[in-house]
Amino acid sequence: MNYAQSFQAIREKVEAGQRLSFDDGLFLYEPTTPLQEIGELANLVRERINGNAGYYNINTHLNPTNVCVYRCNFCAFRADLRDAKGYLMSDAQIMERGQEAVENGCTEMHIVGGLHHQMDYQWYVNVVRILHDGFPRLHLKAWTGVEINWFEFLTKRSVRDILTELKEAGVGSMPGGGAEIFHPEVRDKICEHKSDAGKWIEIHRTAHDLGLRTNCTMLYGHIEEAYHRIDHLIRLRELQDETGGFQTFIPLAFHPENTGLDYIKKPSSVMDLRTMAISRLMLDNIPHIKAYWIMLGLDVAQTALAYGADDLDGTVRHELIYHDAGATTPQALTVDKIRDVIAETGREPIERDTLYRRVHRDTGNLDRWEIGEELLIGR
Repeated sequence: MNYAQSFQAIREKVEAGQRLSFDDGLFLYEPTTPLQEIGELANLVRERINGNAGYYNINTHLNPTNVCVYRCNFCAFRADLRDAKGYLMSDAQIMERGQEAVENGCTEMHIVGGLHHQMDYQWYVNVVRILHDGFPRLHLKAWTGVEINWFEFLTKRSVRDILTELKEAGVGSMPGGGAEIFHPEVRDKICEHKSDAGKWIEIHRTAHDLGLRTNCTMLYGHIEEAYHRIDHLIRLRELQDETGGFQTFIPLAFHPENTGLDYIKKPSSVMDLRTMAISRLMLDNIPHIKAYWIMLGLDVAQTALAYGADDLDGTVRHELIYHDAGATTPQALTVDKIRDVIAETGREPIERDTLYRRVHRDTGNLDRWEIGEELLIGR
């Protein structure tokens, strides 16, 4: 079968709403497969699922510590205990960050950090509990699968018990970090001590069973090949078939600066858009695809709204992890700026909360808002 026949077969599958295969995904990653044509197919799926919406939220990040027992060679954020850049936030500092979030109209706090070997599991529970008690309207999206796996090691308790306690403390959903690349050919080289693919999937499966929505991610543009990316996407798709608990997929572009892989060039904008589009086409059962502007840059993230993405993330105050790895994007965006970025593409800017419910806001007072009942998932 020649190129034209192969692409036509894929087009017919997409137009009919049929699932793409592993080989289809590999074909789309071939450099000779035109990006524009892939983008057109991804946009068809994007509009089928999410119409003309361009979602964003008003959010902030909290990284309570960067001290970490792991030494993943792709990470520029981590620090050793005695490193000059190492830090550990106090309860007062954490609460100050919560107050700042509320005063700036945030509906979400994204909480991830290092695995500090001198802090016990209850310290991590306490981070969530004090924020939830002090700011009950702030949705806490907290702790990746890697951190949950660390808590297992610390406590010798089950994933279910740990997630149940964290949910009771105030965790409202989980971020998708720590997935990196599932295939052991890559994972064993970039983060050999982290939870493996099976453990990451088990943790998210358990979270979904407990009613916690989660995100999922893929770190691309380092030592992996197209084969590993498609393998990763299909594993996510299979878990979503089983649980339905993923709400958003975020393809994360690798930033090499200040990492052990700093000899690698960061992914091109062509690779960013190709991966975005292929992700939308392969992940037919995950409702939202996010173009994380912090990593992509505003121009590429904006363009991605025509290549399968329907969400730009949010205002993102206090992001550290990717700025430590050389991201040159702003530390935060204003609401007006992110709405303008979306509107310039012809999309409708819609503020959503973490669970993709429409936010109704008093435009004169950012801290006055209500959550609508409408779920903006696969509408």
